[in-house]
Amino acid sequence: MTMNSAAKDHVESITKALLIPTAAAGVYARTALFEQVVEGLAAFIGRRRDAETEILRFPPVMSRQQLQSSGYLQSFPHLLGCVSSLDGDESDIRALVKGSDWLARLATTDMVLNPAACYPVYPLAAARGQIPAKGLLFDVAAYCFRHEATHEIDRLQAFQMREYLCLGSASQALGFRDRWLSRADEFAMQLGLPHRIEPASDPFFGRAGRLASISQLEQSLKFELLVSLHSDRQPTACMSFNYHLDHFGKAWNLRTETGQIAHTACVAFGMERLALALFATHGIELTSWPTPVRTNLSL
Repeated sequence: MTMNSAAKDHVESITKALLIPTAAAGVYARTALFEQVVEGLAAFIGRRRDAETEILRFPPVMSRQQLQSSGYLQSFPHLLGCVSSLDGDESDIRALVKGSDWLARLATTDMVLNPAACYPVYPLAAARGQIPAKGLLFDVAAYCFRHEATHEIDRLQAFQMREYLCLGSASQALGFRDRWLSRADEFAMQLGLPHRIEPASDPFFGRAGRLASISQLEQSLKFELLVSLHSDRQPTACMSFNYHLDHFGKAWNLRTETGQIAHTACVAFGMERLALALFATHGIELTSWPTPVRTNLSL
């Protein structure tokens, strides 16, 4: 058995005690054991929140128009999930339900499934007016959805994302990203996670997307904290550190007090991935985990 196949078998064996498959691929029920660790992670992350950070928690849906205005459809149409409904009065809907073609009669609503916790923040900030001189910091979280092509246990379709987000000048946004990048090693070591940090790119769509990925790498806009779960050659990204330049500033006319287009940056925590990495590293029995890790997670 190769190292990668052994690692995959190990992850699959522990997953049975943590996540319960549903009828939908990439969608799982979470056990109490799994949620205990996720909640510990949430508190651990929360203790690293910068001062004057605004806390926001978003539902799993958001405005379709707002997501489109953010440029998501141009960059990641293959990952999008839309909310549909049956239109009409009671008699129309009853007739549709009794028939066999009700799926063909679904109408798209003005909502989509939230693909990342940060997307609802930008229109909210834009509605408030100019960004103050000190910039804006947010702590956001949401259940998110992405229509993934594969359904490995570390690539769920429905998942929890926690983010810290900075809106401000170019130096503020890049400085925020770089500060979190410098904290990453300590963060992972406090969790006892073997890891590495590497430049990365997003899964942009199509031929133009491949060029965007190359540009993202060349400009060092994105880094990921990687942990080996089921493959050493394809480790799992458990955190990402992202500098968006002025992309969202232009999309939402976000401006600083000096009138300049704002820049943004974020650090994202994949809650399920981090929890799986902890179980894969330390085992199913929480009592056998290293004492410092248990203390850090209040377990």
